[in-house]
Amino acid sequence: MKSDFPSGIVRDVGHRPWPLPQRPWVMTQSWHDLLFVHWPIATSVLRPLVPPELELDAFDGIGWLAVVPFHMTNVAPRVVPALPWISAFEELNVRTYVTCQNKPGVYFFSLDAANFLAVAAARAMFNLPYYRATMAFRAEGGWLSYESRRRGDASGAHFKGRYRPIGPVFHPSPGTLQHFVTERYCLYTVDRARRVRRLEIHHPPWPLQPAEASIEVNTMPDANGITGPTTPPLLHFAKRQDVITWLPEICD
Repeated sequence: MKSDFPSGIVRDVGHRPWPLPQRPWVMTQSWHDLLFVHWPIATSVLRPLVPPELELDAFDGIGWLAVVPFHMTNVAPRVVPALPWISAFEELNVRTYVTCQNKPGVYFFSLDAANFLAVAAARAMFNLPYYRATMAFRAEGGWLSYESRRRGDASGAHFKGRYRPIGPVFHPSPGTLQHFVTERYCLYTVDRARRVRRLEIHHPPWPLQPAEASIEVNTMPDANGITGPTTPPLLHFAKRQDVITWLPEICD
């Protein structure tokens, strides 16, 4: 399986809020046909669901919850070639926004993926709440159709919908809501010893587009203890984003 990962992104750093880690990066990923589905959620709702060791990050006093479906290629350790059936698969995550040591990042409530090996590896290496799911993605009639249903789990985690971009590409400006919910260069977990771990990532600025979506089923928030939002979501599409990652480190 031939990789088309643009390794030169490591030199594109002018947009970053802090320097790249001095340690070697360890993995590549390319995210395709990604939809950001965001809802405003009161911080009082989110606070009990996020480890107390992490500070919630809010925009104008309001927290945000996202459901993010996409599919991936080029998922491979550094200097290891991408492999069929291992390096390309669908993923859907549910996330909110947190900070530690003034570095804003992402906190994942759950990540569902179609690849069993990827689920097992991500749980072991990165201490992330990955789940195996039956997933399907296809393009039809100008729309992108996506469905994910978690396997072997009583939570009822299920997403089904279709979406498409409806406007030109733009790069969100610092200080805007669009920038707040997308331009994040790390994620956080808390290990069994209650230590905060930061996993640094790097990518070019997000090439966002306005989007529209028809969501038929979405029990992903409920499966994570959040009553399904009822307000219309904020929608953004990205055709592709290329990412490198580092191993987690303790956030002292």
